[in-house]
Amino acid sequence: MRHRDSRPRLVAGLSLATALTVVAPTIPAAADVAPTPASLLTSLARQEIEAGAPGVIVRVDPGRGKPLRIAEQASWTRNDHHLTADSQFRMGSNVKTMVATLILQLVAERRLKLDDPVATWLPAIENGRAITVRMLLDHTSGLADYLLTPDALKTLTGQDERTWTPSQLLTLGLQQPALFAPGKEHAYSNTNYIALGMILEKVTKRSVADLIQQRIARPLGLRHTYLSADAGSRDGDRLAHGYEPDAARLAEMNLPEVAAGLSFTGPQRVGHVDVVGLDPAITWAAGAVVSTPRDWGRFLSALMSGKLLPPAQLAQMRVTVKDPSDASARYGLGLQRHTNSCGTVWGHTGGIPGYSSQNYTDSTGRRTVTVVTTTLFGLRDEKLAVADRKLIDAAICVMLGKPVPAK
Repeated sequence: MRHRDSRPRLVAGLSLATALTVVAPTIPAAADVAPTPASLLTSLARQEIEAGAPGVIVRVDPGRGKPLRIAEQASWTRNDHHLTADSQFRMGSNVKTMVATLILQLVAERRLKLDDPVATWLPAIENGRAITVRMLLDHTSGLADYLLTPDALKTLTGQDERTWTPSQLLTLGLQQPALFAPGKEHAYSNTNYIALGMILEKVTKRSVADLIQQRIARPLGLRHTYLSADAGSRDGDRLAHGYEPDAARLAEMNLPEVAAGLSFTGPQRVGHVDVVGLDPAITWAAGAVVSTPRDWGRFLSALMSGKLLPPAQLAQMRVTVKDPSDASARYGLGLQRHTNSCGTVWGHTGGIPGYSSQNYTDSTGRRTVTVVTTTLFGLRDEKLAVADRKLIDAAICVMLGKPVPAK
């Protein structure tokens, strides 16, 4: 699943008291002394908790010195877990960058071509002669998003505990009308990455989970990164708990999904549901990755510095198309180019029940930034969305070494 512009989507708030785990210096007492980047981001993270976020993690590596690490959580979440800057999170659609990296590695090995018709590998796709691997990667295939179907949403939110195979997920997407003719537009669809996962397994005869471990995680020393849907029950005490608004709060938020029966199952908390127990398997190669901010920063740094792909394939990855849903972003091959007032960064966003994240690096891979919030639909609250956006924008500016614009 994908994370958002200012509105979290699946296409993938209460106490003012907070707990700080790892912080840099406190905010200067003198009013005329400019706050340090650490104190500024700490203040913005606390404001996001005050706006209703259950928990927030910020990690900024400016490319020199120690990374800045901040962890804040609402007091009502403390009995469930202790949030730290090293906690694991469900990173949702960020896994698409890994899947795209694996595909491009096979392209470099001449085992696959970006312009191969999808029908070469997946005959079940009716229009598969007109859709290419490249179109799956940059979401220009026209395939509808299976996760927006009622059956998928029921499983995603825990209302239905059925287990779906990748083939069944692909079929669920193919049963929906095509969004447009292949190659004509861009529309983000998780179905594309289910198809890519299946292609990876057909070409290599290995599972996507194994490929992530063998080709990315182990070579880079990512000890806390894995595909949860295939790796068994490895989610343990390090996994941060995620929360979504309970039925009453969802009704107050007047979300269109509520009219379609959206609600979450799990232990009830203060106006929330603890959704850490939900099975992410239905998102598979489109969103079931677990990682930490440190691990993900190392991955993005290795990718953009050329350690995972030859120059030709990395250049292809950075060829972008316009994203009509977000004026600040363009989409490449499993990689987003995001621009804010301080500059342009590369990475991806992720959203899955209980977790939303944004992970970016500069064009060289020398600097990285991660912001994770332990809710997804909670960010549909306008006040919380504004606080989240301010924190993300400021963290990007700090990463790039630019002054944070006054707002």
